[in-house]
Amino acid sequence: MQPTKKGLRNRGIPQRQLVDCSDPALHREAPQPYSPPMYLTPFTSLAWAYRLHYYLCFRTHRRRPVFTSKAAQLTEFVSEICARHDYHALEYQPRPDQFRCLLSLQPAQAISKVIQTIKANSSREYSQQFVLAKPVWARGFLAKSVGRMCTGAVRKYLEQQSQHHGYDSRVLPPIYRYRASQPVELKAAHACFDLNHHLVFATCQRKGVFTSDLGKALSDYWLKVATARGFAIDQISVVPDHVHLLVRIVPKMSIEECVLLLMNNGQHFIGRNYPQALIEAGINQLWEASVYAGTCGELTTALIKAWLNTPL
Repeated sequence: MQPTKKGLRNRGIPQRQLVDCSDPALHREAPQPYSPPMYLTPFTSLAWAYRLHYYLCFRTHRRRPVFTSKAAQLTEFVSEICARHDYHALEYQPRPDQFRCLLSLQPAQAISKVIQTIKANSSREYSQQFVLAKPVWARGFLAKSVGRMCTGAVRKYLEQQSQHHGYDSRVLPPIYRYRASQPVELKAAHACFDLNHHLVFATCQRKGVFTSDLGKALSDYWLKVATARGFAIDQISVVPDHVHLLVRIVPKMSIEECVLLLMNNGQHFIGRNYPQALIEAGINQLWEASVYAGTCGELTTALIKAWLNTPL
């Protein structure tokens, strides 16, 4: 019985490519139907493995030595604010005209929002208790990412993915590497910052989806996304079943926002342009709904913590 046009249309096969399969000769010569673009459901939430540490510093208005004799009270105020807003404080160092701290944050927490919350609440509490003229704090701030490893060590680790996973011995290794020759400069008003993050995405069910060509196409597209959305990608390492990235973000962007932009745009690009790669892998989503995110910087968390804990 010959299938109806309606039944074939429901299967996603374009009508202009249908042939009469009752004739074996026609069946042998029929062109193979192409794979239409796939719609992949965007991620709205993710499971996280993360270690996000940031060194923050902000100064008093006009560098006034406000906290010469009241540093202990400032530390108490900031500790209470951090506990109330789920910021995990690793170390504090109050100075007469500035405040330094080391915080561990969650992926959805943006640096600029965290600093705004600490400044606004501490300024209000301190002004009320000690009758100080507002504003207590200056507008700007310093924010730097730190981590268990320095940025240089993370870069070296990404460059060694081919050897690490045993792909370097193949004639055509299924791996693609990108490293920015000239890092993109990121700017934010009234802020000095350097926020580096190491990200790892795994393919759905850890299926081997990526080839070197597909990895290059995805990386090129991600660089366009980063330019359009105001963050920077410094390094990418693509192997068949997972991807490593080294990205920098601006203070107003959380790393969760950055990751969702990369994952959702990435799988939309693959589903639209390379659906056959997903069909051959037998998956209907490009990524696992889980991510690793870790900060890194010029200095390690342990070194910054020891420095802040040193008596003045």
